[in-house]
Amino acid sequence: MMSVQGVVVDLATRRVWRDGAEIRMSNKEFDLVSYLIARAGDVVTREELMREVWQTTFWTSAKTIDVHLGWVRRKLGDDTRRPTLITTIRGRGLRFELSPPVYADQPAAAQSAS
Repeated sequence: MMSVQGVVVDLATRRVWRDGAEIRMSNKEFDLVSYLIARAGDVVTREELMREVWQTTFWTSAKTIDVHLGWVRRKLGDDTRRPTLITTIRGRGLRFELSPPVYADQPAAAQSAS
């Protein structure tokens, strides 16, 4: 089992929980989450995701990852405008964060509470 920020992934049973509540995911959503969480803290490129999660070296659609990522974020309760679990690193890829990122416009009290 892997656990980061209250998200637990069990590879053996292909189940996911967030803060103790089980979250049902499609096979591809599970594959995406488990791949990202296994590399938590590292930037994973879109090319790597296509190769390892979709098992293809060509892009069927530039939106494939974005659509699945949107579903995963919604199911995990991650805010798409200010994500705390899976962030997009512009021009590089995606990262499952080890801890919630601090946004520049957060009040000082919110930053110290994180």
